[in-house]
Amino acid sequence: MRIYLTLLAIYFTTSTQAQSSWLLIGTYTNKGTNNATPPADSTGSKGIYVYKFDASTGHATFLSHTEGVTNPSYLEVATDKQYVYAATDTRTQAEGSISAFRLDKTMGRLEFINKQPSGGANPVYVAVHRSGRWVALANYTGGSLSVFPVGGGGALLPYAQNFQHTGHSINATRQEKSHVHSVVFSPDNRSLYAQDLGEDSIHIFQFNSATPQPLRSTEKIPATPGAGPRHLAFHPNGRWAFLVEELGGSVDAYRYFPGTGHLQPIQRIAAHPDTANGPFRSADIHVSADGRFLYVTNREGESNIAIFSIDADNGTLRTIGYTRTLGIEPRNFTLDPTGGYLLVANQDSNEIIIFRVDKQTGLLQPTGERIEIPSPSCLKMVE
Repeated sequence: MRIYLTLLAIYFTTSTQAQSSWLLIGTYTNKGTNNATPPADSTGSKGIYVYKFDASTGHATFLSHTEGVTNPSYLEVATDKQYVYAATDTRTQAEGSISAFRLDKTMGRLEFINKQPSGGANPVYVAVHRSGRWVALANYTGGSLSVFPVGGGGALLPYAQNFQHTGHSINATRQEKSHVHSVVFSPDNRSLYAQDLGEDSIHIFQFNSATPQPLRSTEKIPATPGAGPRHLAFHPNGRWAFLVEELGGSVDAYRYFPGTGHLQPIQRIAAHPDTANGPFRSADIHVSADGRFLYVTNREGESNIAIFSIDADNGTLRTIGYTRTLGIEPRNFTLDPTGGYLLVANQDSNEIIIFRVDKQTGLLQPTGERIEIPSPSCLKMVE
């Protein structure tokens, strides 16, 4: 009987651990611009917040937050799940920065390691190479991307390369110059993609992690004029990639070619209802872990999540429907590791709304669970 009870306790402990994840939330601590910066804590945010997310209930419990970190607007977690890298000092008058943290899973908190200049103004997106030895960063206002070597203990060294883009496109207000909005590594980790909203293009770089200067520019894929490429997401099967257009309000599907990194367009589909007239400000994009569904957030007057099914044979998309995010400015969202929940950060209504995912249909249902937090801009889950 004693052995049975011991085994039962181990079972329930393991089951509970499998159902819980660390939820990391990046925020804006102020809403400044490159011309005017209010006090660092003007939104009331303390920086990066750490919660424990329970997938058995859909409830998140607050654990800790950082101190003295300005505008950690985007986060990425290293492959070993020990380190977190954040785009920091964004939307400030000076050059931005990138910061490294250690995730203490015993205490549920982030420990600051160091930070480095970003190589440009307003850093907005971070990507970590699978080797753990390199971190890439997109500088939106600066129109550039930088790659940083990772030293001992997860510390960032000064950037090894910085690529300055110089293009522009047809939208005189938003595309007057280059605006690199994201950097994404390919599934085989041999290519890096830089999505340039201002230039209407995807820059493709070969990436050799064994060399001191790993990036070499190889190709530029043009987008539809005025589209404003923002974020890129790969399908779990490694065959397709999907681009969300911020300004065009559409999603572009591509066939991905390993090795060369080439992207071949196969479809362009609207990310908004036919009744929407724009201007469009689509934001984030993610594929479900099972590869069956694609989700995209739309901001501006829509504040919804567009839901698509993905054809298992050719990667094309079919619109399923739209779900209101129950807030304002859904900038970023994430799916939890179980695939059972989608969490969306409504930046301007200062809350994160938690939806349950129907794994058969892909549709979303509000759980009633929400997290009140100032100006949330990025969500990351860590098992």
